Amino acid sequence: MKLIHIIAVKEFEKKVKDILLHSGVQAFSYGEVRGFKSNGSVSSSENWFASSGAETESLLFTVFADDEVLEKITERIRKFNTQQEFESRIHLAAVAVEQII
Repeated sequence: MKLIHIIAVKEFEKKVKDILLHSGVQAFSYGEVRGFKSNGSVSSSENWFASSGAETESLLFTVFADDEVLEKITERIRKFNTQQEFESRIHLAAVAVEQII
């Protein structure tokens, strides 16, 4: 079991939902978050909030899924990101869940 966090700008809400549903996710939660990036030298590909020195209206999605579903989500996000003309991307982080109560 994996705990998956997905961060995306608010404009990508529908796309992220489509990715999750078409990847076999049965349930997820999401909410608004504010992203901030300092004016440091981190490249936009390494920073989840690409706008320089400003807050970004973003969404944080939380999903519990098995490895197979994670692979489907990851594949769809990579495909979406490679087709983007803008700096903003959908970002994903996944960690193994040792125990659920």
